[in-house]
Amino acid sequence: MLKPWALSAAMLGLVAASTTVYADDDIFSSGHVDGDLRMYNFSRLYESKTTPNAEAFSVGALINAQTGQFLGGFSVGGSFVTVNSLDTHSDNLAKIDTTLAGPNNSIGAFSQAYLQYKNDLFLFRGGYQYLADDPWMGNNDSRMIPSSYNALMVQFTPIKGWNLFAVREYSWKSRTSYGMYNDNLYYASKYSGDSMYGNNGALPLTARSAPGTWEGGTTYVHGGLSAQLRYYDFMHFARTGYAVGSYVFDTGSGFNPVVGAQYLTQNDGSDNRFTESNAKLFGVAGDRVKSQAIGGDLGVVIPSGRFDIYYNKLAHEAGAVGGGALISPYTTNYGTDPLYTTSMIRGLVEAGPGRAWKGKFTYDLLDKKLQLTAAYAKYMTVYRGNSHNLYFDVIYHLDGYLRGLTLRDRWELSNGGVANLNPSNKTFVYNRVMIDYKF
Repeated sequence: MLKPWALSAAMLGLVAASTTVYADDDIFSSGHVDGDLRMYNFSRLYESKTTPNAEAFSVGALINAQTGQFLGGFSVGGSFVTVNSLDTHSDNLAKIDTTLAGPNNSIGAFSQAYLQYKNDLFLFRGGYQYLADDPWMGNNDSRMIPSSYNALMVQFTPIKGWNLFAVREYSWKSRTSYGMYNDNLYYASKYSGDSMYGNNGALPLTARSAPGTWEGGTTYVHGGLSAQLRYYDFMHFARTGYAVGSYVFDTGSGFNPVVGAQYLTQNDGSDNRFTESNAKLFGVAGDRVKSQAIGGDLGVVIPSGRFDIYYNKLAHEAGAVGGGALISPYTTNYGTDPLYTTSMIRGLVEAGPGRAWKGKFTYDLLDKKLQLTAAYAKYMTVYRGNSHNLYFDVIYHLDGYLRGLTLRDRWELSNGGVANLNPSNKTFVYNRVMIDYKF
């Protein structure tokens, strides 16, 4: 465990480094520079007698820059990220939480480098970029380094609140990778020289590469209504249709009911990387990809808070890969998919076919400077048995001279399950502490 004085010194160094960024901010008078300085300490605590506890500490900086517009709407943007553990990693790889920044003491990479054209109706962006609002190809930003994608994206906004879009993604960079690769989270760590950690790794090193993804869809937000419809062709993995929507009823009383629903369907023939490699998910191979998930949300928005009860069902499909496993190439094992019942550690994407429900309560205090979240999730699955997760999240935003500085502690306990859902099927506690300074 890093000493308290070292933690304090590292944070002061990060804040001091931000002044350099501000000094360079006037390179383009109509452009801008922003970013984050962060410090993390992750602890994976296992009740298992055969799996050692794992920990990782790092400090890092994420810097985004974008020029002002030229030639009627063009701009150029980029992001650079660097992470360093300050030589605090254990000499024993098994005692390092490699999901934070891999096993090495430092990573540096360009996570964005794109050309953009934008006007009131149309947006185009090409190059390395974040797909921040994409539910199944998001930036997975719970670590210092977000996931980013080499992609072309076009979006049309015919009226305010309604977007039509298409994406062609060619390759991606995971949270611990140094560059873009033609793989995804189902490939083995170090596939084709990648430095990908925290992945699923179901495919062998001999598997053929991933050719990328086509995506198209629409989103609509107006008043209390929020809805989206998306189609993904994760080429040679799964064709996916996804729909989700919610409505908040404004009663004028401060207590506003919420209803929501989501639906996902997947299919693919034998021409996918799982069947051609005879790869197994949850110990089950298959001759096709086929899955179907439904979900519901009943909640209420209250003054300064919100309470929801969520439900998901992922159908068991005999003969399919993973018995109907939901194929999610860019979120599996990250626990960042949009299913209602996904927890910080995992959800039905990681636990397999079955049912789950989740209760979640959020509340703001001190004029929204303090944000509290508590959640409980129960999973009843075909291959990984029954398990439950208890979650707490505390966020504090400082103000005054320290405006932009946020302290956060996320804690989750997972218990139960079979087939080594948690090491030795014992209790697993994951604690993530983060100090973040936005500039």
